[in-house]
This record gives sequence, structure tokens and C-alpha cells, in this order.
Amino acid sequence: MAKLVLSLPILLCFLAINVAAFTPSGWTKGHATFYGGSDASGTMGGACGYGNLYATGYGTRTAALSTALFNDGASCGQCYKIICDYQADPRWCIKGRSVTITATNFCPPNFALPNNNGGWCNPPLQHFDMAQPAWEKIGIYRGGIVPVLFQRVPCKKHGGVRFTVNGRDYFELVLISNVAGAGSIQAVDIKGSKTGWMSMSRNWGANWQSNAYLNGQSLSFRVTTTDGETRLFPDIVPANWAFGQSFSSPVQF
Repeated sequence: MAKLVLSLPILLCFLAINVAAFTPSGWTKGHATFYGGSDASGTMGGACGYGNLYATGYGTRTAALSTALFNDGASCGQCYKIICDYQADPRWCIKGRSVTITATNFCPPNFALPNNNGGWCNPPLQHFDMAQPAWEKIGIYRGGIVPVLFQRVPCKKHGGVRFTVNGRDYFELVLISNVAGAGSIQAVDIKGSKTGWMSMSRNWGANWQSNAYLNGQSLSFRVTTTDGETRLFPDIVPANWAFGQSFSSPVQF
């Protein structure tokens, strides 16, 4: 079968034409707290599986989402613009300041506490537990918790989408990160150089799994974000790959 090869100018043209179509949502009221320390070191890892947020490019502008927003991990990678609601609480809000964060973690509910006494991540509240450096862009430290206005916005990322292959024989667990546009993923298909396309299932967070034996094959991916945009990543993982390796693509949403 003939293999389609795109020259760099054509590829760049393709990327330019396929700029993410995701558009911002309306503004919604919520609340925000912070965690992780002044250097955000306590935010590493998390329920989306991105690992070291410094190394993977997410940095300190991240947040854990409450149950109402996290959607069992389907919201991992989404970006939100957050403004402290100065009119609601002028004591602890920095007026006119906003920050854009990426969802990288889950803020678990605490049903032992009522919503107005620390159970801010309990359903149905829409709450952000932000990395401290991000929170301090909009709030005054002593406040601890502030009312916010937020909207979901397109994600802007440096470089292309990244794929990290973990797992073992007959079990590929692929972390898909650095996704621009909608940020969150709706569906993933995988193809080995000796197989056809196969659907993957979300295992947890931003990790997608396949149960095929793909060792020794180059791997291609077809990824669809939650706004319906689809991109192909042909042979992005070479045939000599090993579990635990990461691969960056030139393609982005």
C-alpha cells in the first residue's frame, strides 16, 4: 500500500487550515481554593495522569475540578479562564485580574462537611482547587476561598500532541497530553503497522487503553476531541518503541 508523505509546507498549511474550532463558553459562577504550596510542587501527579506537570508543560497554572466539572476524567485537559468575582467579595479578590488554567486533577468531595463549611467539592458545586501560584493571580492569600466567574476557553499549547506508552504485552496504556483546542478527548483509535484501526477505551483520566499485541509495530493514532475535531497521527510511535517512552508529534488541534 502506498504511503502518503506530506512535505513540510503542505503539512504546515494543513495545520494552519485546521486551527481548533473550539469557542469559549458563557460565564458561570463558582468558587476557588488553592493547594500544592507556593511552588505548586504538591500538584504533581493527579487524577488525570499527567505526572510531573513541570516536565509535561502544564506548569503551575492548573486546577483540580470538583465532581460536577471533572466528569469522571472526561474533562482532563480542558482549559478555563477564571476571574475573582470582585463585586461578590472585594476583600479577597484582585480586581480586574484573570488566569487561565488547565484541568489536571480531581477535587474529591467531603460529605462529612456541608458545602458552606469546607465541602466545596461536593456535588453539585462547580469548584476549582487551583495550584497556589495560579490562585494568587486573582486572589489575596489570606482569603483562602473566593467566589469566581469562569468560562471554558480554547487551550493554547506549545508543540504538538504527546503520546506516552505504558502497560505491558497485550495491554497498552497510552497517556495523551498537551492537547490544544478543546483540550479534552472524546475518542481514540489505535493502529499498528500490521493491524487495522481499533477503538481504545478510557482507562482513567487522560489514559486510554488497548488490549492488542502491538509490540514491534509502529503505532498510529486517530484522536477526536470533545468538540468533534479529529486529527491523525500516523506512525508517531516507531516500531522499536518500549513501554515508558513518550513521543511528540508535529500535529496539534
